[in-house]
Amino acid sequence: MAEGTLTSMIRKMVFKAEPYLPQVPKPKKKIPLQVRLLWCGVCLLIYMVMGQTPLFGATAPEFDFLAFARVIFASQQGTLIELGIGPIVTAGLLMQLLRGSDILKFDFKKPEERGIFQTATKMVTYIVIVAESIVYAVAVYGGPSEPFVLYVIIGQLMVASIMIMFLDELIQKGWGLGSGISLFIMAGVAQQILWSLFSPLPAGDGGMIGIIPYTIESLIGSGDLGNVLFRSNQLPSIFGLCLTAGIILILVFTQGMKIEIPIVSTKYRGFQAVYPIKMMYVSNIPVILASALTANAVFVFQMIWSNFNPRNNNFFVNFIAQFDPTSPSTPVGGLIYYVTPPRGLDVAALDPMRGVGYVLFMIGIVVVFGKLWVELGGLSPKSAAQNLLDADVQIPGFRRSNKPVEALLNKYIPSVTIIGSCILGLLAGVSDVLGVFGSGIGILLMVDIMINYYTQLVREQVEVVMPRLGKLLGRK
Repeated sequence: MAEGTLTSMIRKMVFKAEPYLPQVPKPKKKIPLQVRLLWCGVCLLIYMVMGQTPLFGATAPEFDFLAFARVIFASQQGTLIELGIGPIVTAGLLMQLLRGSDILKFDFKKPEERGIFQTATKMVTYIVIVAESIVYAVAVYGGPSEPFVLYVIIGQLMVASIMIMFLDELIQKGWGLGSGISLFIMAGVAQQILWSLFSPLPAGDGGMIGIIPYTIESLIGSGDLGNVLFRSNQLPSIFGLCLTAGIILILVFTQGMKIEIPIVSTKYRGFQAVYPIKMMYVSNIPVILASALTANAVFVFQMIWSNFNPRNNNFFVNFIAQFDPTSPSTPVGGLIYYVTPPRGLDVAALDPMRGVGYVLFMIGIVVVFGKLWVELGGLSPKSAAQNLLDADVQIPGFRRSNKPVEALLNKYIPSVTIIGSCILGLLAGVSDVLGVFGSGIGILLMVDIMINYYTQLVREQVEVVMPRLGKLLGRK
């Protein structure tokens, strides 16, 4: 009763608020692919310009509260994209979890129901934007002597986040390709990788930051070639470059591993295809959830530490978190110390148990979130069986009903969920500990997004022949 009441309440709120919500209109007809790619480029350019525009009136904070979440949120400290896509991701995941757990009941087979859910998500995004802008500005930039300056910073964060929301909506509504969220994350990780490769700026070891100009400089001059292979202070090295390339190759290989179940169409006689269950069935959502949880935990305990334990002399707080007073973003003890990565081979070598503990933590928490996401994200055997039936296809040798198909899928989906989650957690943990370019989580996200773009291009071709099957094959 309560679930139905909550859904009805949201429907009423959407009907009342929708006329007043600004919307990006859908194109009246499908736009050519070249034009859609151009729109993607324009949106990305705007986002990158915002990422280079500093917040007016803001002074550099002591340390970066969102350092562990910058890759996930595609954000830049001290700029208009300080919050990045954080509010959009937070609101979207919240609504998806509510729907997946049947707290909210919306039938996505009906376009009007899907539209109501999307509008409700947009309303929640506005609320999250306001809340995060106020909390973050007060917590991080709450020091200005003039209250007016703080209000200006809050206003900038709100306006910039709303602009990012509309850029994402513009791409998703059909003017672009894919989603703005994925595009911004991919561009942010690619930017970090290019910076690690080619940056000519000076580094702490006397050379350049970019490994390519630093290598050339060492070959031409009398630099230490051994330092090129393994650089200290978490700087890019040949080892990091080879590791990054290796992780990308492993991800591409594992993304191609799948179990193929033959299917035939009940509407188009003679049509045969396969329903792929990928080894990475859960995609990177569990890694994102695990990283977001860790980032929020670090953020909260940094605030607790700075207010109640700045000298690391509180026994109870020390058990959970200890930070270096001279570098408050660096954990030095407590549980937080073991759930944050020792980035770089030199740092991991100082305390190998921390590196091992972090990798095991990542594997465990990604498996937990993987199993949770399969159940709440509509990826369970029961949901997948219903999706097959809704797409007007059936599996040869099985009756066209939920139970037999669900029993077949139940042989594979739980296994690939655990195996895929273990692989993702292991790759993310090892990559972060050893210091790949763009961070381990960033590499995972970038590769997954690029493969999804490729899959979407293939799906568009399939939809021309068989629309409902094309949508089904595009599911995770």
